[in-house]
Amino acid sequence: MSSIPTHPCAIQAPGKVRWAMVVLLFIFYTINCVDRSALSVAMPAISAEFQLSATAQGLMLSAFFWTYCLLQIPGGMATDRFGPRRVIGVASVVWGSFMAIGGLATSATLLVLSRLGLGAFEAPFMSSASKIVSNWLPPTSRARGITLIDSGAPLGAAVGGLLVAWLIGVTGSWRTSFVIIGVFTVVFGIGATLWIRNRPQEHPSVKPAELEIIETAAAVEGEKPGVSTPTVVAMVIGRLGWAMVFWGLVTWGPSYLSAARGLDLKALGYATFLIFLCGAAGEILSGVLADFLQRHFRRNVAFKLLFGGSGALSLLALLALPFVQDANSAVALLCVGVFFNLFGGLYWTIPGMLAKRERVGLVGGVMNFAGTSAGIIVPIAAGVLLDLTGNYTAILYMLSTAAAVYLIGSLAINFEGKRPAA
Repeated sequence: MSSIPTHPCAIQAPGKVRWAMVVLLFIFYTINCVDRSALSVAMPAISAEFQLSATAQGLMLSAFFWTYCLLQIPGGMATDRFGPRRVIGVASVVWGSFMAIGGLATSATLLVLSRLGLGAFEAPFMSSASKIVSNWLPPTSRARGITLIDSGAPLGAAVGGLLVAWLIGVTGSWRTSFVIIGVFTVVFGIGATLWIRNRPQEHPSVKPAELEIIETAAAVEGEKPGVSTPTVVAMVIGRLGWAMVFWGLVTWGPSYLSAARGLDLKALGYATFLIFLCGAAGEILSGVLADFLQRHFRRNVAFKLLFGGSGALSLLALLALPFVQDANSAVALLCVGVFFNLFGGLYWTIPGMLAKRERVGLVGGVMNFAGTSAGIIVPIAAGVLLDLTGNYTAILYMLSTAAAVYLIGSLAINFEGKRPAA
C-alpha cells in the first residue's frame, strides 16, 4: 500500500513560542514598572528622612521622567538600528543597577540622580517590545499581545505597591528594598535577553509550522499604509492626556490615599495593589475586545468605540471622587477609573498597525515621548497645587481635564492610515 505524502507543517503542532515571547516581555515590563513605581510607595519614609516639601516630592517623583522622556525617540531609533533584543539586554542591566544605587543614596540629590539613570535606560523598552510584537504576531493577535505586555505597567504599580510596602515592613528600610529590587532586575534581564530573539526566524525553538503561520499572516497583511500627520498630532495629544491621568495616579495616588483618605502603610499597599490590578485587567480585556471587534467592524469603528468608552468612563470616575466621603468608596472609584483608563494601552498597537516596518520603533518613540512628557509635568503640577490649596481636590480636577483631552485626542485618530505620510 502506498502512503500519501504529507507536508511536515500539516502534521506538526505549530508551537506557541510567539506567545511565550509575549508573556516573557509582559513579566519583564512588570518588573520594569515595579522599579519605577517603588519611589511612590516609599515616598512617605523618604520625605520624612530628607524633610521634603510637597513640591520637592513632586520634583523627585518627576525626575525619572526627565530622562525617560528625553530618550524615547533616540531609544526607538536605537531599536530600529540595533534590534530590540540588544537594546533591551543592555538597558535592563543598567537600569537595574541604577535602581540598586538609589537605595544607597545619602541625600535627596543623589536619589534624584539615580532616578535620572533609571529613566534613561527604561526608555526604549516599550518601543522594543512593540517591534517584537510586530515581528512575531499575526495582525489578528497583536492587540492582545501588546496590551498584555503593556498591562505590566499597572500590574507593576500594583505589585510594586504591595511588594515595596512588604519589603519596607520586613527589612525596616526603603533602602534595602531598592537594592533587592535592583539586583533582581539585573539577574532577570540577563536571563531574559539570552532567550529573546528579534524575529521568529532567529529563534531555535520555533517550529516550521509556527513560522509558517507568522509568515503567511505577514504576507496577507502586505505593506503598511504609513502614519499621516493628522494621526500623529491626534496620537500625541491623546497619549499626553492619557498619560497625565495614569502617571498622576501612579505618582500621587498613594500619597492621596494616605493623606486624604487616612490609609496606613498596610492598607495603602493593598489598596494600591487592587487599584492597579484592576487597571491590568482592563488593559488585557481591551486587547481581547480590539481583536474581536476588528473581525466584525472597520478598524476605525472598533478602536473609537473602545477609546470613547475608556475616556468617558475614566473621566466620570475622576469627577466623582471629590464627592465621596469614605475611603472604601474612593478606592472603588479609583478601581473603576483605572480599569477603563488602561484601555489606553491600545495606543501601542498603532506603531505596528500603521508604521512601515523600519519605522515602528521611531513611531513608538514619538508616541511615548508625548506620554512621558506627562510624567514630567503632572507630578510637579500636583505638588504645586497641593502646596497652594492644601488639599487634593484641585489635583483630581486637573486629572479629570487630562481624561477629557485623552478622550478627544483618541477619537481624532485615523486608525486605518488612509493618507500615509510622505
